[in-house]
Amino acid sequence: MPIKFHKMHGAGNDFVLIDARSADFNLSPQGAAKIADRHFGIGCDQILVLREARQAANRLRYEIWNSDGSAAAQCGNGARCVGLYLELMGEGGAGSFTVESPSGVVAMSRCDDGEYEIAMGLPNFEPSKVPVNLDPEDGIYRLDSPWGCLEFGAVSMGNPHALLIRDDIENNQIPQIGLYISTHEAFPEGCNAGFAQVQGAGKIQLRVIERGAGETLACGSGACAAVAILRRLDKVRDEVDVFLPGGHLVIKWRGDREPLTMKGPAEHIFRGIMNE
Repeated sequence: MPIKFHKMHGAGNDFVLIDARSADFNLSPQGAAKIADRHFGIGCDQILVLREARQAANRLRYEIWNSDGSAAAQCGNGARCVGLYLELMGEGGAGSFTVESPSGVVAMSRCDDGEYEIAMGLPNFEPSKVPVNLDPEDGIYRLDSPWGCLEFGAVSMGNPHALLIRDDIENNQIPQIGLYISTHEAFPEGCNAGFAQVQGAGKIQLRVIERGAGETLACGSGACAAVAILRRLDKVRDEVDVFLPGGHLVIKWRGDREPLTMKGPAEHIFRGIMNE
């Protein structure tokens, strides 16, 4: 059966969005991997499948599928693309609104400059909630590796993240190191591995190797995790410009009792029809 789709991206993190609210469409891990394949499918980092909301107060519910066919729980860049899609369909409206993600209800609003700001919730640093099977010392975990001892912070943003601080953000070994961390047994659910170069209290460069997708041009929840970890280590202030290979995000976090927010772009690339 022909399925309509939209190709979108948020700061280079690209998605295939399928509105299944009025369609009989079910996606399998094999089907997700086929759609995401950049040679034999449409090609994307993740797939967003829209469903009817479970609660009437929310606009819709969405699923997130990684390019390897695994399910994901959180995706800030994808949430902004959902917001833009609703706007394009005439369903956005003025002010803030909420949608249902796999990790819970997400509030978002369209900014005057056309970007979207997303409420990403509270970071959770409790090891059992990340989860990570290591004991931190002053917020830092240590892990032996082929590259020596790796030191990193860890947090859950609805999905697990590790962050390493680096002075050599362009190092060509970062993808291998990230894959090693993201698949290590210390993280029973895997993790997204971030690498940050701090360039001031309000600016960082960031690369993220995502579980199930590899290195992407941007990772919204990874940017949030990076700022949360660096803020807790007193290395950045409460508003940070995060520069990723694909674009720029603004992350704000006032402190432990305040939700973290992310502001950034979303773009519609094209629409099409595929055969299921």
